[in-house]
Amino acid sequence: MILVGLTGGIGSGKSTVSTLLADAGAVIIDGDAITRELQQPGEPLLQVIAERFGDDVLDESGALIRQRLADIVFNDVDALKDLNKIVHPAVGKELERRLEEQRSTRNVVILDIPLLAENPRKGLSGTIVVDVPEDIAVSRLVAQRGMREDDARARMANQASREKRLAIADQVIDNSGSLEELQRRVSVVWQWALTLPHVVDDEADSRSDV
Repeated sequence: MILVGLTGGIGSGKSTVSTLLADAGAVIIDGDAITRELQQPGEPLLQVIAERFGDDVLDESGALIRQRLADIVFNDVDALKDLNKIVHPAVGKELERRLEEQRSTRNVVILDIPLLAENPRKGLSGTIVVDVPEDIAVSRLVAQRGMREDDARARMANQASREKRLAIADQVIDNSGSLEELQRRVSVVWQWALTLPHVVDDEADSRSDV
């Protein structure tokens, strides 16, 4: 496989880029999607979260109230560290399982990880960073996700800086313009991805947390 890291700050439009790459033929392994799957009612991970943060983070059906959990952890450094200690190992294990299924293929596999700059991963064929100015990201989060501005900025403050993300990029996708402009840029980056070397197993074994 050709293994390409994809990252970007909250509100950057990384999910849109991921969808466009999937449409082009990439296999997507999405760290956020895995996290959501493992936090479904009945999953052991959700039980551990409730034990640490209280049943108040669950609704009447036992589903996670994500905004309530976010309000706790993005305003408390220790709480965020505790959540990461709970979530990251489980997500990392499932991510590696899915990667193993792709290892002997000829696919371009996009490893979609929000915290790639914070937790670098060895063995990637290349890294794509989706980039937008912070104010644009905030306005999109408020308008499109109904997020409070203070919540959006608190989450950004707990992520790597824009400069740190750009420093790890082999390709930067500027998503501050129109959808048509984004599609054109993703098409160029996809052609670049097809030229990358396939992952060597020994390299792929050097892993980091999600």
